[in-house]
Amino acid sequence: MEALSLSIPIIRVTNSNTNYISLGAATNYGSLSSLHHRSSSSSTRPFTLKKKKKKTVVRVRAESEDFELKQVRDMAAAKKRWEALLRDEKIKVLTPKEAGYAVQLSNKPLLDVRPSNEHNKAWVKGSTWIPIFDVDNGLDVGTIPRKVTNFAMGGWWSGMPTLSFDNSFLPRVVEKFPKDAELIVACQKGLRSLAACELLYNAGYSNLFWVQGGFEAAEEEDLVVEGPVPLKFAGIGGISEFLGWTDQQRAAAAKEGWGYRLVFSARLIGLFLVADALFIGAQQIGHYLQEIRTH
Repeated sequence: MEALSLSIPIIRVTNSNTNYISLGAATNYGSLSSLHHRSSSSSTRPFTLKKKKKKTVVRVRAESEDFELKQVRDMAAAKKRWEALLRDEKIKVLTPKEAGYAVQLSNKPLLDVRPSNEHNKAWVKGSTWIPIFDVDNGLDVGTIPRKVTNFAMGGWWSGMPTLSFDNSFLPRVVEKFPKDAELIVACQKGLRSLAACELLYNAGYSNLFWVQGGFEAAEEEDLVVEGPVPLKFAGIGGISEFLGWTDQQRAAAAKEGWGYRLVFSARLIGLFLVADALFIGAQQIGHYLQEIRTH
């Protein structure tokens, strides 16, 4: 088998709906090199707040090095590990069509490792959902800065929330499937499922099948899908989805014609009108406040 060329997404705001990785190391797929998950690569440093006679020590997260450089390094290391696993056929490769045949005709188990925000939109009928990363709904001191950073670094555009490693992933898989099971593993784009395959292989699973390209590479006839939206659209969101500026929506527009495009053109015009109205309103309020000060 030829070594698979993996495309590793780096944090950039583009017209395509890249799966943005949270700036917390908990969602750095490249760091999953063993069964023991490290929840963060950052260090902590204490500082003291003085309030009357009581001292409160608050521990804050401090990044030990530049995140983007660390991410590139971790992902490069992960790419080598994954290519070795695929090259040695310790993890087998399936196309979405082949996975569909295996599930429908041979009743092979399909493990969906996507986060809840994607799974709730669309899922493969009969699949088992156990997320390796899921939406982080915490509001503690360490989580809020990650949420803000994730939003600023592209979450507003892609709609991807802050994700954290689900510590129950491996125990739930072990409880559900024996280690000699022929297990098909899939996610939306193929990256998280490959990280999951590595984790499962290290845990003793020997018959793993990775769906190359993820559900996003599947055609409508490949898999039996349930849910409110097409499977290809489960990974999009944010402003890019609202305006129809994702690759999936462009492909749909090319098939369905101008009627589909007009909907998103109207949304874009409406967005400009709302922004213009807000700007004019802010100016009027500014003039009104200025008049109050002068009188």
